[in-house]
Amino acid sequence: MVTEQSATVDQDPPPMRPRRVVLKLSGEVFGGGAVGVEPDVVQSLAKQIATVTRRGIQVAVVVGGGNFFRGAELQKRGMDRNRADYMGMLGTVMNCLALQDFLEKEGIETRVQTAITMAQVAEPYLPLRAIRHLEKGRVVIFGAGAGMPYFSTDTVTAQRALEIHADMVLMSKNGVDGVYTADPRIDPTARKLETITFQGVLQRGLRVADQAAFSLCEENKLPMLVFGAEGDDTIVRACAGERIGTLITAD
Repeated sequence: MVTEQSATVDQDPPPMRPRRVVLKLSGEVFGGGAVGVEPDVVQSLAKQIATVTRRGIQVAVVVGGGNFFRGAELQKRGMDRNRADYMGMLGTVMNCLALQDFLEKEGIETRVQTAITMAQVAEPYLPLRAIRHLEKGRVVIFGAGAGMPYFSTDTVTAQRALEIHADMVLMSKNGVDGVYTADPRIDPTARKLETITFQGVLQRGLRVADQAAFSLCEENKLPMLVFGAEGDDTIVRACAGERIGTLITAD
């Protein structure tokens, strides 16, 4: 357990307004806490992303599929992990298409790129093509994870951010608004951190994203902002450089 006294926090981190971001959205958010897609929730997400895009920030999105399938959980129920993970990847694509639909209803050109070829509904993932779309003001949504089992969408988020030369990873979390010194749902004394290093998170055993994603970001000095998914303007505020959530940096 991490105590407040043991956490190293830099005071007054400088605001960061990125030019190009990769936004991670959990599948649970898309389902509104249930199985399937909740249209009102996806519409709200699309409105926020549209606002950010109109302000000139290039936005790529990685979508989870937990509102449909989670490979690790299906494995616990006896399914082969490879097949379970592929089912989870297909779930992410369904969320991608839902978000694309609502973004285009907002007047924002959107492209879905998938790590598994499915030409009828999406482009194959090509980093240079994704960059070109972003430079033209389009939103790019990455689906089907890494196209391989055993890779989380957290890791894919970091990988895609590095491949398209993003300035920051925006990690939207369901049920928590940042990184805390302990689990705030269990420990009422837990304190939210404004900023911390990747090593600080790993050393203190704070659960934010998987270790592979953290290592990629740390090694390449790619900052990550962890913030709450709840609210009508959290994505807009995060992209505007407001002091929201927890900023995780390499130094």
